[in-house]
Amino acid sequence: MVSLIVGLVLILFTVFAAIPPQLLGFGLGWGEYILLFIRGGIPILAAFVGLIAVFIGIADLRDKKEAEKEEEEAKKSQN
Repeated sequence: MVSLIVGLVLILFTVFAAIPPQLLGFGLGWGEYILLFIRGGIPILAAFVGLIAVFIGIADLRDKKEAEKEEEEAKKSQN
């Protein structure tokens, strides 16, 4: 319940911070800075996601190779 309330408060603060004061008479007008932050953060986020994808791909290749070795050992032990 507490996390729900905190989440709603943070969402309301975000809306309050992004609203330009000229529009409704209140707000912080940080919308331009929020967009600037998001645009600056997208390349960094993309690099991290790409790096994680590479690590997952390498781990997947290792797992497949290990599974093939286990299958061969299982076939040899059955014969």
